[in-house]
This record gives sequence, C-alpha cells and structure tokens, in this order.
Amino acid sequence: MQTIKGLVIAAPASGSGKTTLSLGLLAALTRRRLKVAPFKIGPDFIDPGHHSRITGRASRNLDGWMLSSRVNTEIFSSSCQSAHVAVVEGVMGLFDGVDGTSEAGSTAQMAKLLGLPVLLVVDASKMSRSFAALVKGFIEFDPNLNFCGIVANNIGSKRHLDYLRGSLSAVPGIKLLGGIPRESGIKIPSRHLGLISAQDYVLNKDTIDALAGLVESNIDLDDLIHNLPEIPAGRPPDRHIPEPDVRIGVAADKAFCFYYPDNLDLLRSSGCETVFFSPLEDDFLPEDIQGLYFGGGYPELRADVLSGNSNMLAQIQSVCASGMPVYAECGGFMYLCRDLEDLQGKIHTMAGVFPFRTTMQAKRSSLGYREIRMLRHTPLGNKESMFRGHEFHYSSLREKESMGPVQQVYGATDKNGLQRSCPGWLKGNCLGSYAHLHFLSFPGSSGCFAAACRKYQEASFG
Repeated sequence: MQTIKGLVIAAPASGSGKTTLSLGLLAALTRRRLKVAPFKIGPDFIDPGHHSRITGRASRNLDGWMLSSRVNTEIFSSSCQSAHVAVVEGVMGLFDGVDGTSEAGSTAQMAKLLGLPVLLVVDASKMSRSFAALVKGFIEFDPNLNFCGIVANNIGSKRHLDYLRGSLSAVPGIKLLGGIPRESGIKIPSRHLGLISAQDYVLNKDTIDALAGLVESNIDLDDLIHNLPEIPAGRPPDRHIPEPDVRIGVAADKAFCFYYPDNLDLLRSSGCETVFFSPLEDDFLPEDIQGLYFGGGYPELRADVLSGNSNMLAQIQSVCASGMPVYAECGGFMYLCRDLEDLQGKIHTMAGVFPFRTTMQAKRSSLGYREIRMLRHTPLGNKESMFRGHEFHYSSLREKESMGPVQQVYGATDKNGLQRSCPGWLKGNCLGSYAHLHFLSFPGSSGCFAAACRKYQEASFG
C-alpha cells in the first residue's frame, strides 16, 4: 500500500498565521520537486484556490460537520494518490468546532481522523516565556493528538526567537522549528469575504518564490520533513466514471469561482460533462448543453460588466424559461435575480430569472453552517432529501410582492439544530439559494441533476 507523509497546520486562534505558513510550506515543498496534496479544513473556498495555484493540484475541503468521517477519509485518500506529502490547513483555533464542549468539526478532530501530526503556529508578537505556557496547554489538552513541532509567527528579532526557544525547555518533547519575522514583506490583500481570491490576486512566480524562501530561510524544513511519520495513503473508492451523455455549463471566471472540486467530480461520475464558460467574457452559453451550474463568487464587484452582457443575460433567461435544469448558489443566485444594488446604491440589471433584488451591505448578512431539507422535488433531490452546507454573504434579499410561480423549497437549521431562514427558490427547473451545498453530504444529488438534464434533453429532441 502506498504511504505518504503529511501534517496539519493549526493555530491557537484565527489570525495567527496559518495561511501564510501553509502557502509558504506548499511553495517550499513544491520547489523541492515534491508532489504535494493540499487540503483545507472547513467550508472556505478562497484558501484552496491559492493552494491549487502553488501546487498545480486541486485542493480539497475536509469538514467534520458537513461530511461524514468516511467521506472525509475517502476525499483524503483519493487526493493523496501519487503525492509525496499531504499538507492540511486547519480552520479557526485547533480545538474550535461546532460548540464549546466537543471536538466535532474541529481541526483536532480531523487530524486524529486522518492520523496526521499537527504543526502549531503561534503568534508570538507580544510574548516571551508565556509562549511556553500557551504551547504546553495546547500540547497537553488532548493526549490523543500528536504534534510535529512549533513555529513562532511575528517574531521581532533573532534575540526574541532565542527567548522563545529557551522558554520551551519547560515543555519537553516538543521542538521549535523556527520563527517567521514580523516584517516578512509578504502580504496577500483581503476584502469582505476574506483574502483576495486566486482568480484576482494571481500568485506569480516571484511571489511564490518569496513564500518558499520565507519558509526555507526561517524554518528547519529538513528536520520537519525527516521526522514526519509515514502513514498509509489508503485506497480511493472505486468509482466508475461513465462516458458522459449530458453536458453542463459551469460558470467559471473572476465573478464565479467558488466551487467544491468534489461537487464537479460527483457530477462527472454521474455522466455529466462539465463545460466551463464566462458570463463576464463570453457572449453566449456553450453549445449543446442540458444544464447550468452557477457557483458563488463576486458578482457585485463586476456588476457593470455582467449587466452589460445583454446577450448572455437574454440567453440565460431563455434556457431557464425552456425548463433547462439550473442550479445557482450565493453569487450565482444573485446573478439570476432581477437586479443587484451595490454599496453606492446603483442598480444593475441581472438575469431576471428570480423576481428579487439583492442589496449589498457593509456588514455581513449571514455566516454559518446549514442543514437543508428539500420541501419538494427539485433538480438536486426529491422531497425530504437532506444536504449540508454553509452561508456566507454580505447581501440581503428584497422580495417582490408578487412572487408568481416561484416556490420556497428549503427548510433550514443551523449546526445546533435551530431553525434558520435560508430559503431555496424554485422557478420551473431553476433552483437558487444563498446556501453553498456540498454534494457529498447527499451523494444522490448529482444523479438527480443528471437525470433532470437527460429528461430535458429527451424533451428537447422529442
């Protein structure tokens, strides 16, 4: 059986430096000509985009709440094939998860499930000996969790690093592998949903080299790699990929870039060919398609261009009216609404499939995990089908007084089982919502969508 080395990068809290260290480590390992399998714990779309940009391999999301243990291990095993090292970027603080009483949904839970040691990055900018107390607490909190080292972030000088190294003499068995300088000169800009996405902020060769150099110059990478244990990569599930018999257009550009790779893979395993197109740059939809998928992203940042592409808008209206199966989530859903109001109050005409205006806000409108129950048959599943996903958006929905043929088809609860307002809207065969759904939380979803596309194809030829 194939073996692989791997680790999880975690921190005591968000904002400690996980992403910078993760990107730097991916860049350094790739520069050493190692094949790196990247992963991100949690529902985030943006960090995996940067992972993929650096490694040239799809970065997969692992999630202890959205997905079962079996599904997480299958995703990990499938993605580790032919790789030398797996690097898993954690989420929030190491032990933070669904609630304050269990490890459910946490980075620690995932590290134990995958059998990977943790590399803990600690923001040491305002501490010296207290550094050891914090590290000791994290090391001893869960005796079933293994650690492969500590990295100090935001160190002020070599002397500061020496203080930190000395303090860890009180914590036997753990090694400080180095420290990232406070003024590293590498900054990745951010905006309202997090870091600038890979589609907008392209990590060019110079930036990737700088990230690799940051890690290689300040961390004992040889020691880290040498002492990582070899673990079984496991075997991917046997999935027969049939010859595709339907084609699905997938919106993919700077406005629509939030997709779980596993969603697209699951559609392909159900006989769907995915054909990418750009609502920003293309005048027309791809030819000979039987379905459409609009992922999330940033339509609000390019509303003028989207609104001005009248040929694309008209064609989308036409195929939706014809009964073509369409699934749109978050930014994709906003695009299919009547219009979009930006932060300056300007109104931009959108596709008009749903009779709503989406209005951008300076403050976040919604954030959290969602369990979705289908209230009736939809292109993704029959009535009572259950999905898991999440919401994260800065816009709100204004409904028209007359809803016409639009139906509300989602019942939603949060991670604690409390009722939430997270509607799913169905008009004809077009389904849209702010919720991002992970199809592997209900694997039958892809088969349902493929079947709807085949039915549409038969009706079109009939």
